[in-house]
Parts: sequence; structure tokens; C-alpha cells
Amino acid sequence: MAFSAFDSAAMLRAVELARCGEGLVEPNPMVGAVVATAGATPCIVGEGWHERFGGPHAEVIALAAAGDRARGGTIYVTLEPCCHHGKTPPCTDALIAAGIARAVAAAADPHPLVAGQGLARLAAAGVRVDVGLAEEEALRLTAPYRRLVTRGRPWVIAKWAAGPGGGLGSPPGRRWLSSEASRALVHQLRGRVDAILVGSGTALVDDPLLTPRPPGPRSPLRVVLDSRGRLGIDSQLVRTAAGAPLLVATGPAADPAWVSRIRAAGAEVWIGPDAPDGRLPELLAELGRRNCTNVLLEGGPTLLRAAFAAGAVDEAWVFVTDCAPAISDPSVAIHDLPGLSIDTVDIVGGDILLRGRLGTSAAAPPGGVTPGACRGSRSASG
Repeated sequence: MAFSAFDSAAMLRAVELARCGEGLVEPNPMVGAVVATAGATPCIVGEGWHERFGGPHAEVIALAAAGDRARGGTIYVTLEPCCHHGKTPPCTDALIAAGIARAVAAAADPHPLVAGQGLARLAAAGVRVDVGLAEEEALRLTAPYRRLVTRGRPWVIAKWAAGPGGGLGSPPGRRWLSSEASRALVHQLRGRVDAILVGSGTALVDDPLLTPRPPGPRSPLRVVLDSRGRLGIDSQLVRTAAGAPLLVATGPAADPAWVSRIRAAGAEVWIGPDAPDGRLPELLAELGRRNCTNVLLEGGPTLLRAAFAAGAVDEAWVFVTDCAPAISDPSVAIHDLPGLSIDTVDIVGGDILLRGRLGTSAAAPPGGVTPGACRGSRSASG
């Protein structure tokens, strides 16, 4: 299928719109839609994106904006329209009722209740269906959703600061290696994920809060992987468990008295199976069962090494700084990461931020909304 220049521009606009739902729609996918008139000189008459979980889908919002002008026109949508009743009616029914003559989908939906059935439903109703325009962008956009649907685990973003040699950095006598601007960006990232994961070593040494400050669109579950039951009852994480959810993941050998104290403080204790090769894969599967779509891994070298060894990392955010003196752990180095593909390089407060995907994963696009992308949106500033 040969797509026109207008087709390409309309679909890229739909991709841009879809990003406006980041942090607001999970565990649903971010989706954008554009409705255009037919004819030799088509024009866009309706736009929409999935704005919040449980709310109208992008196609319905775009159709409402287009009104009667949608009849005989084309809809460009970043993901195959749904064809089942969920929190909202099927989008396929809305498209057929609106008189859409052509539907261009960037990619198919892997959800078992859709999986090509939405496109087939439209084709059976006489709608011309074209698939694959801007597919790479769409796959990146929906990568966390696809990971959850197809593998039952969340998309894992590993974040760390690196010294000049590319290894995990930790300057003597200083808590922070990266700049203030970099730390502010990490807080924004925290505010759009479902969970933040650290190991017990990081929890003991740093005594972090692991909350987004200021708050973002999501309130992430704070998770500590603590196989030996070392987290103290007086830690900031436990002391704030009543106000910010905390999950402590441990094993069957954990001291029952320690488990009782942690639970009495308001935290949840998840006791995973006995796992000689590490408990991380089982923990990620548990977070997947809880519909966590994005998990931010903020651990130190021990947890990072375990995550890389398990093939659990999908995306990396590495803040490289020339802060000196710095101690670099060569066991967690940028140049040694398996299959790392750098997508973006940015300067943040004097640091170099490298963002990319690992292995064959399709990376989620960089966070943030292009100014003006979400005109008139309640969620544009979210």
C-alpha cells in the first residue's frame, strides 16, 4: 500500500496526540486519532486522544469533534480500534455509525479481545482498511502496553547516574552525582510510572522516600526487593507507608517477627517463592498481575546487574556526568549493556542524558508533550 504525504502527516499528528495521554491512561495504551475529509484536497476536521483510563477512546473523541464531516472521510488511528465492550462501547461500532469510509491504523492491537478482529469488523462493514503507516512509531508508543499484554510483566526503565568512564557513579562524600535539573527530570519520570523499585542496599544507604516531587499524574507504588529482611522500621519508606503505598518483597526465609513489624507499620509484604537465581522475575510477574505498566528501577549495582542478567530491562536512562572525583562500578557500564540502542542524547543541567532501548525491545518514546500538541486539553499540563 502506497500512502500519500497527507496520510503520513495525519498519522504523525495522531502519534503526537497519543503522547498527551502519557501517565494518564495506563494500563490502557496511549492512542491518538485524526479524522479527515475525503477528496483530492483532504483536511483534518477532528482530533482526539485517549485522555484518561476509563474515559472515551481517541476515535470517539475525534469523531465527536468532526461531527457530520466524518461521513465518507478517513480516520487515522495509532492502534487498531477495539471491537469489544469494556469500560466503553466498541470503537468499531462508532466508526461504522459515523459513516467512515476508510480507516488507517498504524499497528494491530495485541490484546486477545482485539488482535485483528477490530480491523476485520470494519472491513466486513465495507470500510476500507489500511495498516502499517508509521508502524515503528506506533510500536514504540505502545511498547509498555504490549509488554504487559503479551508477557504479563511491566515495561522496566532502569535509571542511574554514570561517572566519566560510563560506570555506575558514586562520588565520595556526596549523595548526588547528577545535576539538580537531572534530578527534577527523574521526579517527572517517577510521576508517570506505576511503581519504583529499589534493592535493600539502596534503601539502607540512601534512606529514600521514592516519591515524585511535585506529584505527577500517577502515584507510584514504592517497592523494595529485600530478600534478607533488612529494611528498618524507622526508615523513611516504612514511616511514610500510611500515606504512600509501600510493597516490601521478600522470601519465605524472612523473619516472621520482622514481617509482622513491617505490616503493622502499614506496608504490604509480598513473600515470593524460594528462588536461588533471584526473586526479580517473580516480582515483576506479580507487578504485572497488578496491572503495573511501567516500572522505574532506581537500584544500585547489585539490583541493576540482576535485572540485566535476567533480561528484565527494556529501557535505560543514563545520566553521564564529569563530576569529580567519582567512583565508577565497571560491572554496570554503558558500553557493556547487551544490545543497547541509544535513541536520544540530551544535555540536562550539564549532564548528558542517554535514553535508549535494550535488546529487541521497542522503546517507549521520550516523555513529555510537545508544546501545543494537545490544544484545548485538560491533560495537556499533566
